[in-house]
Amino acid sequence: MDFKTLILQFLNNNDSTINVLNQEQITVMELLFKGGFMMIPILVLFVITIYILIEKILIINRESKSPKGFTDEIISRVKNDDINGAKLVCTDTNNPVSRMILKGLNKLNTSLKNIESSVENVGKIEIYNLEKNLSLLATISGAAPMIGFLGTVTGMIQAFISIAEEEGAVSPKLLSSGIYEAMLTTAAGLFVGIIAYLSYNYLVSRVEKLIHKMEYTTIEFIETLQNKKWI
Repeated sequence: MDFKTLILQFLNNNDSTINVLNQEQITVMELLFKGGFMMIPILVLFVITIYILIEKILIINRESKSPKGFTDEIISRVKNDDINGAKLVCTDTNNPVSRMILKGLNKLNTSLKNIESSVENVGKIEIYNLEKNLSLLATISGAAPMIGFLGTVTGMIQAFISIAEEEGAVSPKLLSSGIYEAMLTTAAGLFVGIIAYLSYNYLVSRVEKLIHKMEYTTIEFIETLQNKKWI
């Protein structure tokens, strides 16, 4: 047998192997369908997780935007009794910090205690809006893996029922296919749970950073009013 013949045989064998692999390849969608009906709630939780993540990132990015020197300008205008100018700056900025300060500026004809209460109440509303739906992400991070485990248990039960109904020797292929299909829900549930958990912690850190900025600015604003002896 010459060298050319060996090369041809090698190429033919590789072609046949590639054809077999292509026939046995399973797409992601086919894997999802093989996971059974428990994949449906897991997919729903995944869509909700991605939606909340994108929505909260857009909201936090929008609410975090503030002109450079915003706080210094507000404090400077208040010290110079330019209250209307300070209100105009807050209106143009329109973020949680500016809305809190604007509420305080609108209450300057009242006592300092009322001003602090008004600013604090607005701050609570702003914090609620920032933290909205974050608890849902925390719930999904725990619920998705549990649903996945439930799907695996029900899938294993179905697999063993199929094995029990088989007459004679049980095919290893039947056993292995039933087990891997049942394990798909566990893998999918863990994947969604990890994504939700990471998203939750990332968003919480972003929100806490923004809340700290709100607290720092409002404290400086109230101290300025105290120094002006507003009563």
